[in-house]
Amino acid sequence: MRKGTGEVLELFNGRDGEWLARVVQAGKRAGVLLCERQSKEMMLPQDLWLMFAPIKKSRTDFIVEKATEMGAAQIMPIQTDFTNADRIRQDRLQNHVVEAAEQCGGTYVPQVMELQKLSNCLNGWDDRQIMFCDETRVGQAVAFSQQRGPWAILIGPEGGFSPLERKRLDAMPQAHGVSLGPRILRADTAVVAALALWQNTLGDWQ
Repeated sequence: MRKGTGEVLELFNGRDGEWLARVVQAGKRAGVLLCERQSKEMMLPQDLWLMFAPIKKSRTDFIVEKATEMGAAQIMPIQTDFTNADRIRQDRLQNHVVEAAEQCGGTYVPQVMELQKLSNCLNGWDDRQIMFCDETRVGQAVAFSQQRGPWAILIGPEGGFSPLERKRLDAMPQAHGVSLGPRILRADTAVVAALALWQNTLGDWQ
């Protein structure tokens, strides 16, 4: 960061809020910072997971960045029947999350989980509600406005959910299929739209 002795910067660690710190020692390989005062209280997100099928590299980066900015507490890449990607770089995506938190002045850093199959993830699912976005439900009302507590948003791949996946989700009392409007959205656009819809209905935008 090229900060010199005596200069001030803002620090956060995802647990203790944001602090103003002064550089008391600066070197090429190490340095010492002195925390002087708290500049921002810790702001924890709602108990919201984002589950999404990975897509092309740059657009997956966009998804984790926007999920961080918009208040997801945990980010879960999911492999569905129609998912094209069969691997992710968890460490690289986690770095994007940290950068997004820094850029938007956040104090919380969500964790990016390893890629897992949707079928395995749903096995033994608890009482967490699921908002799964389904383009086949155009015209249907969003029916989760009174459901409080922990939630997960599930975004499928560009090819949508398979009939078997849709059938399984429909059979789950915790799952709520919703439409994101009459237009077919790209997966990364759908993530932003779904997060905005949830935050406006149940989250901290109210």
